Amino acid sequence: MSIVTLESPYSTLPALIAAHAQERADHPALIEGEQRMTYRELNAEADRVAAALQRDGLQAGDAIAICGANSINYAVLFVGALRAGVTVAPLAPSSTPESLLGMLADSAAKLFFADASTLSAIGSIRERLGMPLLSLDNSAAERPYNDWLAADGAKPNPVDITPEMTFNVIYSSGTTGEPKGIVQSHGMRWSHIQRGLTMGYGPDCRTLMSTPLYSNTTLVSFLPTIGLGGTVVIMAKFDAERYLKLAEANRITHTMLVPVQYQRIMARPDFDSYDLDSYIMKFSTSAPFHAELKADVLKRWPGGLVEFYGMTEGGGSCALAAHTYPDKLHTVGLPMEGHDMRVIDEDGVELPRGEIGEVVGHSPAMMAGYLNKPEKTAEAEWYDSTGKRFIRTGDVGRFDEEGFLTLMDRRKDMIISGGFNIYPSDLEAELRKHPDLQDVTVVGVASTSWGETPVAYIVPFAGRAVEAEQVQAWFNERVGKTQRLTRVIIADELPRSAIGKVLKRELRDQFLAEYGVLA
Repeated sequence: MSIVTLESPYSTLPALIAAHAQERADHPALIEGEQRMTYRELNAEADRVAAALQRDGLQAGDAIAICGANSINYAVLFVGALRAGVTVAPLAPSSTPESLLGMLADSAAKLFFADASTLSAIGSIRERLGMPLLSLDNSAAERPYNDWLAADGAKPNPVDITPEMTFNVIYSSGTTGEPKGIVQSHGMRWSHIQRGLTMGYGPDCRTLMSTPLYSNTTLVSFLPTIGLGGTVVIMAKFDAERYLKLAEANRITHTMLVPVQYQRIMARPDFDSYDLDSYIMKFSTSAPFHAELKADVLKRWPGGLVEFYGMTEGGGSCALAAHTYPDKLHTVGLPMEGHDMRVIDEDGVELPRGEIGEVVGHSPAMMAGYLNKPEKTAEAEWYDSTGKRFIRTGDVGRFDEEGFLTLMDRRKDMIISGGFNIYPSDLEAELRKHPDLQDVTVVGVASTSWGETPVAYIVPFAGRAVEAEQVQAWFNERVGKTQRLTRVIIADELPRSAIGKVLKRELRDQFLAEYGVLA
């Protein structure tokens, strides 16, 4: 590993990979099933991608879009585009065709790479793309990725990649409105790679990647692994049993999982039969990680556990080293080094510790803004009295006297019923105490009497006989009058995004369509 490169004030991911190709050429960089790619091979393939992009007329600052499941081709294409100074817009395969079309136009992508599953889902917009379409997995009638690549041994023209240049544009999920393109720079990503040194990433780490590459959740683990010369084991799609088998077989040291993945893994009756002693550190982010589940992971899964709280937009982040602070599992931890986190009221006035308000943050890793949306960028910013720029999280929380942050809820999910603020997370925490419930969520629905009123969606454990009315009565006896549930609905599963967030807006819309406004 090139210590000089890592210690420099700024370098790039493509430069690090080139250094690894010189210094540890035969070390595995990427593993997917039976396919293995060394750093020598990754560097050479990245050159072929960069040369092909330049051959097709793309210049530094132009963009490509990628949409598909995790794969070695996906990872190589991402890295090769960066080497050419080209911005990557990784898009979610779960997006609707019209949403994909909007993101492609917004990103101004010159080329669109998609796998077979994505290609089969976009038939209605294929004629409207306005750009070349390539088959990422070589499986469709479109031009195959392998045929598109430049010849073996091709070298791109060198590109000077400055910290301000755009690394990627990640689109928000669109669960709260039109997706917004979050612009992240090479300088921001460089800080993420350097931070990996403090998290145990390095040339001997082996990271199991089971969350999608279009998500910042994945990139904050993927990038330091290959940036620091480790090995990434790629899962195209998460499955709890296969995850555990891969972890044992590959002697995994690091992983990033969202809470619902931890839940499914820990629920397996054979979990304790797997040898997971190789783990050094496990990470989680993107969705609420409940204290009881953290405690179970700490008890039964070797290695440390760190929960990150932050936004793709950047701003301040918190980290909870759960193995160090087992008495703080109800929090998301302390602000990370160099991160300034504060709480403000609805008028933008800063609040003292202990007071509840919106969380805002400042850090060295902040988005430049939302692509082509200056008004949305301005809405996301808050400035203190000195003019220091912060990013609004939209989350409601409070800091305790020791500086640990406890989150209440998303501001948009807070329920205002009869003038009282009700935090769904409080109700969900109580519901989880019911022994027959595997998954729960609470949403606010329209009410003529109260403005909003809380409704719970519950998922029972398999084989448990549960009646909604009984759960409602059990719950309402345990809480104050203003927190009582108006209705409980049994569901087979809760709708979630690809990174595990419950899609509460879908549930609110579904409730309104089925039941209308409550009295």
